[in-house]
Amino acid sequence: MKRMACFGQYAVLVAMITVTGVVLPVAAQSFPAKPVRIIVPYPPGGPLDDVARALGQKLSLVWGQQVLIDNRSGAGGSIGADVVAKSPPDGYTMVLANSGPMTINVSLRKDLPYDPQKDLAPVTQIISGPMVLVVHPSLPVKSVKDLIALARSNPGKLNYASAGVGNLQHLGMEHLQALAKIKMNHVPYKGAAPAFIDTLSGRIDLQFANIVGVLPHVENKRVRAIAISASRGASVLPDVPGVSATLPAFDLDGWMGLFVRAGTAQDIIAKLHRDLAAVVQSPDYRERFAKRGADVVVGGPEGLAKIVREEIPLYAGIIKSAKITPE
Repeated sequence: MKRMACFGQYAVLVAMITVTGVVLPVAAQSFPAKPVRIIVPYPPGGPLDDVARALGQKLSLVWGQQVLIDNRSGAGGSIGADVVAKSPPDGYTMVLANSGPMTINVSLRKDLPYDPQKDLAPVTQIISGPMVLVVHPSLPVKSVKDLIALARSNPGKLNYASAGVGNLQHLGMEHLQALAKIKMNHVPYKGAAPAFIDTLSGRIDLQFANIVGVLPHVENKRVRAIAISASRGASVLPDVPGVSATLPAFDLDGWMGLFVRAGTAQDIIAKLHRDLAAVVQSPDYRERFAKRGADVVVGGPEGLAKIVREEIPLYAGIIKSAKITPE
């Protein structure tokens, strides 16, 4: 009878483990067993959306499961990130994020409903790509020096676009203005795509734009590239200098990385990292984005955590200096 009782307790424990998913290292071997969702915290048509859809197509083939791309825009990327912060910690919902929801909004939004470092777990960075400072061809500037001169002679008359208040594009331009001691008008949009449409049309004079989305338009001369946000420059635009060539203290880079809900099993995160690395390091994927100025980077959870940890105080300083009021 005692053996029967012990067996019964063991059976209950096995059942509990099966139902809760606790202590199941073999779970990663069968992951994913159902469709996976990648949240893009910005509208369709932007650079993150483009990267996510290319990633989803590849992962669907690797996993034999559908990978759904779910655009949840708003609040500078925070709405989409919060969806993942409140999702089950099982790896089936990820967010493809950048600085906005992960390192900027901490200082920008008083009521941020999640803590990027406590509620979200890094999987891996996948893309590193600087921003490009572009102007409409009608604007008579060909360099940062020209831009500074024009802005100084026309204070408050130039308009620049961004994907929203506190977006990296916005902070980049505020940082540039502070260093150059100039003043331009900020025109925020709800996402990178609508902002860039107005720059292409000439309704907006200039903006910082992600290199992944802007390069084709630079090549067909619909916009003019005058500088790269990162001091390292960009191999696809060898003749375009970094902003740092004129303003040495300026050096901002862009990145994209995947995060899951904190508490997701480490073996699931490890499998996600391995599979993502294999996909983005495949020759066709790497070549697709290398041609557009983006480098594939798969530093894993530790590398992405380091980026988040170091960027939070960096952008807090820019926000404070520019006197951007938290929303």
